Amino acid sequence: MLRTNRLKRALAEGREVHGILASLPTAAAIELIAEAGFDFVVIDTEHVLINPETVEHMIRTAESYRMTPLVRVADADPKTLLRLLDGGAQGIVLPNVEDPETLERAVAACKYAPEGERSLNAGRPGGFGKASLADYVVQANREILVVAMIESRHGVAEIEAICAVPGLDMVLEGAADLSQSLGVTWQTGHPEVVRALEAVQRTASEHGIPYGAFLRHPHAKAEWQARGVSTFLLGDERGIAFRALQQALGDARAPIESDARAPIESEARAPLAREAFRS
Repeated sequence: MLRTNRLKRALAEGREVHGILASLPTAAAIELIAEAGFDFVVIDTEHVLINPETVEHMIRTAESYRMTPLVRVADADPKTLLRLLDGGAQGIVLPNVEDPETLERAVAACKYAPEGERSLNAGRPGGFGKASLADYVVQANREILVVAMIESRHGVAEIEAICAVPGLDMVLEGAADLSQSLGVTWQTGHPEVVRALEAVQRTASEHGIPYGAFLRHPHAKAEWQARGVSTFLLGDERGIAFRALQQALGDARAPIESDARAPIESEARAPLAREAFRS
């Protein structure tokens, strides 16, 4: 049955929330993220091959922890959005939104009439018909989140029209692809990229739409907080896991200082004991 969208409530109340991209195609990754205390997770099906059954298990796992599961799609195909929502996703993240028309079609695919055109179904979000489906469609329209990622020069130029689309719940930055679009690939801290991100955030704020920022450097949170941002993403769990593994291995391989400590008595006697054993 469709759960209360805790992320949507937090956004409406301006509370600070933290999320992460889930790129490992397994429910165990969602358990790790939830146990770590994240408020929401974005299951990535844009850059990652995940079969539909696994996505549903990942969504179900997030639900069990009362963590909001969103899914980033590869495109805005209405049939794709329909299946993910029928599988229990509480929100859709649309990559590289560049015009209001694309967003309008996506909102229509995510909302039931009269707000949209989503096909009716009594699947797991609707409790398989356990409760009134007439009540369910109203609840679903209230709970589902639609998120637009701005990842290109054209998207930045169209941000005013994009933010004016009814049904948009959050704008999420995409500095990596945006840097490429601006001709400074992977330079997410380049002044031109930063100016574009700030322009998008400012416009979203003027329209009363929450903005989600990735924390890419130690001072990023303070800088975005000063601009009124309270929704933060920490990247993807693969990158975080890789850096943690790399650090752990580096620590293990680091040479031990020879004079770090004197040998304890048992160690000092060990050579004598081995000699005695061999004699």
